[in-house]
Amino acid sequence: MTVETINAGAALLARLKSVGVDYIFANSGTDFPPIIEGLAAAEAQGIPLPRALTIPHEHAAMGMAHGYWLATGRTQAVMAHTNVGLANCAIGALNAHVEQVPILVFSGRTPTLERGRFGARTVPIGWGQEMRDQTALIREASKWDYELRFPEQVPDLVDRAMAIASSSPRGPVYVSLPREVLCEPCSAEGLASPPRMRAQETEPGPAAIADLARRIAKAEHPMIFAQHGAGDAAGFAALRRIAERWGIPVCQYWAVQLALPTDHPMAAPPDPGPLLAEADLVICLDTLAPWMPGTHEPRSDAVVVHLGPDPLTPRTPIRNFRADLAIPAEIGPALVALETALATHDPEPIASVRAERHAGANRAARAKVLAAAQPDDAPGMTKAQVARALSDALEGRNATVLSELGCPMMPMRLTHPKAWYQEPHAGGLGWSFPAAMGMQLGAPERLIVAAMGDGSYMFANPVACHQIAEALNLPVLLIVLNNAEWGAVRQSVAGLYPDGHAVRSNAMPLTGLSPSPDFVKIAEASRALGLRAAHHDDFKVALVEALDHVGARRGPALIDVAVRPD
Repeated sequence: MTVETINAGAALLARLKSVGVDYIFANSGTDFPPIIEGLAAAEAQGIPLPRALTIPHEHAAMGMAHGYWLATGRTQAVMAHTNVGLANCAIGALNAHVEQVPILVFSGRTPTLERGRFGARTVPIGWGQEMRDQTALIREASKWDYELRFPEQVPDLVDRAMAIASSSPRGPVYVSLPREVLCEPCSAEGLASPPRMRAQETEPGPAAIADLARRIAKAEHPMIFAQHGAGDAAGFAALRRIAERWGIPVCQYWAVQLALPTDHPMAAPPDPGPLLAEADLVICLDTLAPWMPGTHEPRSDAVVVHLGPDPLTPRTPIRNFRADLAIPAEIGPALVALETALATHDPEPIASVRAERHAGANRAARAKVLAAAQPDDAPGMTKAQVARALSDALEGRNATVLSELGCPMMPMRLTHPKAWYQEPHAGGLGWSFPAAMGMQLGAPERLIVAAMGDGSYMFANPVACHQIAEALNLPVLLIVLNNAEWGAVRQSVAGLYPDGHAVRSNAMPLTGLSPSPDFVKIAEASRALGLRAAHHDDFKVALVEALDHVGARRGPALIDVAVRPD
């Protein structure tokens, strides 16, 4: 059947499918009639569309798009309701912006006209939702923004949005959609044609990579910082071999993604101080803040190299880490190229001595961490104990752990590039639950575990998230590490005022979350399996039951585990 004309809403959806969008995570409103009619009309006329999912909170929609990208590397779309829906997208946009995750963010715009045109205002909120600058709600978190002005713009606008979002350094983009424009007729011709614009990637310069290889070959004490993983599976494998062959310790300080297996001989403890104190070559792989300037500083004669899609991070206004050499490049291809360049050099004898020394120190540090994570008789569990017990239970499984103030990296045995992720450095809480659902949607064969603090669980709008998980049959495993407080806030206060009144008080102000809600009942309200664990033995038993439940795809499971303050 030949379709000549559709409304601009349907054209937008059809073009999103053509540029590679699989899902639209949407929370609809009174600006959505042309989108909803366009969905129904396009489906009736056989026009291919992304799958549109009803997501009852925009924060969850942004988290799911984020998680889907982590699982698949494919950019997805979020649609929100005018300014109020866009405001709920803001935290997710900040998370995606800082972590360079591409998302196509759309929201309606209240109709401009009060009468006289199809799609004009019809309800009082049309006046209440009017803003002078709606885009300001997320402009600083967007690489690019625009407002759809004419229906014939749809194909080119979608192509441009996708290309910019997916270009290095990646990130979210935003387009506002006035209702009157979406209601207008639009030609269906060419909507399925290939995109007219492609994303650009930052290729590593051969001369810069060769220079870095020479510096590594000559260095006495090289070290590597990594915070955002190794780029891809090939980069992960290349970094593992480079570190081992050249005896270079890799410090994953405040990492948000795994760059090196935790049991690798060159996997250093997360404290950057001792390594920085001796390093004459410091290589920072896609690091936002590789160390704390007030506490650590590289040697004055050391060479500091930053390598990544955005090595000087100009989108961060204040960031003054030394950069003697900045190499713009995608991390994965750059590491593969670096390994090739290093193949033309032979390691000096000092490299094997260095490797043996660091391997011994790293083994001792890891043994100490694992010993501290052993079960004990005290009430509740430590986060390290939860992490180690979970790691043991996941051994041999195709699993990913999303840790949001939950399971630390060091006590776990993590061996592959998608094994573990930590919450974004933007600090937008409530990330791991919806991100886990997005990952499960993108990788249904994988076991997805979201481990989070009780405060993070509440931030995730858990009633909305559990509804989504049940509706889409997403069998994620949720572990809530419940200490009935804002533990990170308490630690921050203690760090600045170790002998202050707040630390000495019986109850530190503005940190308590007691009495704790009954998280099990929240999960059970959407037919999820809900379990509690008061100590280590309880947790091991609960893990077995929960893993059997999600493994049989009988739905999500939640374990509320009592943890002690860090």
